[in-house]
Amino acid sequence: MTWTYHPELLAIPVPRYTSYPTAAEFDDSVGTPQLEAALGGVNGEVSLYVHIPFCEKICWYCGCNTSVANRRDRVASYLDALHREIVLMAGRLPDGARVTRIAFGGGSPNGISPVDFVRLVDALTLQFAASGPVISIELDPRTLGPEWADVIGTVGIERASLGVQTFAPGLQAAIGRIQPTPMIEEATATLRRAGVQSLNFDLMYGLPGQTMAHLRDSLERTAGLGADRIALFGYAHVPHLIPRQRKIDASDLPGAAARFAMAAFGYEFLLEEGYVPVGFDHFARPGDALAQATLSGNLKRNFQGFTDDQAPVLLGLGASAIGSFPDVMVQNEKNTGRYRMMLSQERLAASRGIVRSAGDRRRGAVIEGLMCRGRARIEPDLRAEAWPLLAPYFDARLCETDGDDLVILPGGLPYARSIAARFDPYRKDSLRRFSSAV
Repeated sequence: MTWTYHPELLAIPVPRYTSYPTAAEFDDSVGTPQLEAALGGVNGEVSLYVHIPFCEKICWYCGCNTSVANRRDRVASYLDALHREIVLMAGRLPDGARVTRIAFGGGSPNGISPVDFVRLVDALTLQFAASGPVISIELDPRTLGPEWADVIGTVGIERASLGVQTFAPGLQAAIGRIQPTPMIEEATATLRRAGVQSLNFDLMYGLPGQTMAHLRDSLERTAGLGADRIALFGYAHVPHLIPRQRKIDASDLPGAAARFAMAAFGYEFLLEEGYVPVGFDHFARPGDALAQATLSGNLKRNFQGFTDDQAPVLLGLGASAIGSFPDVMVQNEKNTGRYRMMLSQERLAASRGIVRSAGDRRRGAVIEGLMCRGRARIEPDLRAEAWPLLAPYFDARLCETDGDDLVILPGGLPYARSIAARFDPYRKDSLRRFSSAV
C-alpha cells in the first residue's frame, strides 16, 4: 500500500488528540474543587500517572515540562511535595477505587536517584493500596546505570520506554541528544535482564539534516534490538512555543513532502518487519498487549498516547500532570515552585481544566474511534455538520461511509488526525497552537 500525498489536506495543524477536549481548551475555571468532587465519585479501576520534571540534560527538541536536575535541594523539595500529594489524593479516593496501573513519565524518571524512586513506588503502593499494579516508566539511556537495573527488577516494572529518537551521531548532535549506539544497546540489554517484557523505542522523523538512509538505519537497528513497541513521531518545530528549539537549525529541516515520505517509509518498513500498526505512527509486535488491544478493537487513547488501559479514570500526580475523569479533566499547576507551595498548604495542586459536556463526550467518542479503530458511528446531526468539511477526504478516497459509520481507508491513515479534527468545533479558533499532522 502506498500513501498519496495531499499537501492541502495536511496544511492545517491539528492536535494529537490524546484527549477531547484537548489541553488547549483548559482554563482556570476548573481546579481543586472540581478535582475533589470528581475523586469522591470514583469507583472501580484507576490508573496513576506520576510526573518527574527533571532530566540530567535537556534535549533541544523537547516540549515536555522538565528542567535540569542539577540542584539536589530543588529535587528534594519537589519530591517532598509529590509525597504530600500522594497522601492527599489517596485519602480522597473511595474504598471502591482500585489502582491497577502506575506510569512514570517526565522529564526522565531516572533523572532522580534510584533510592528516591523506590521511595515513591513504596508510597504509591502503600497509600493507594495498589496490589500488583502494572508499572511502566520512561527512561533516558544516558542516565541508565546498573543500579537502575536492580531497582527495575526489584520493583517489578514490566514496561519501559527508551527515548532513542535516532541512532545517527550527526543528527543526535543537531538536536542536543548525544547517545552512542553502544549506550542504547547496553540500556536495552539492561532492561531485558531486569525483567522488562514490553520495551518501546521512541523514534523521530523530520529531524534537521535527516535523510531516508538515516531513518532506515534507525529502524533497522531498532527492529534488530527487538523493540516490542515503536513510536515514530514527526518532529514538531515550534520555537515560538518551545524556546529551547531555537538551538536547532530550522534551515536544515526536511520539507513537508519529505516528512510525509519518511512517515510512509517507516510504516511500510515496520509492517514488513512484522509489526502491527497502531494508528499510523505506532507499532507493536503481535504478541504485545498494545497489538492485541488493536486487533481486538479495545485500543484506547489517553495522555500517554495509544494504550491498552481500559480504566475510565486517570489520576495525574506531579507538576503539570493531567487527571481525566468521565465528566472533567484537571491539570496540576505547571510551575514547580507554585506546585510545591500549594502542597505545602496541604491542598491539591489542580489549577486548570475543563468540564466535559455531554456533547464533548459524544464527539470525544467519535474522535477516539477514528484514531484507535479507524471507524466511528456518526449520528445524523454530526454527519450534517462534518460531511461538507470532509468532502475533500471523500473525494481523495481517504475515507468512506459504511452505513452509519465513517471509515478511514488504508490510504487515509496519515490523515486520521485531520479527519478527526473535522468533528472538533474548538479548532475553529485555535489552529495555530498545534504541529503539522504528519
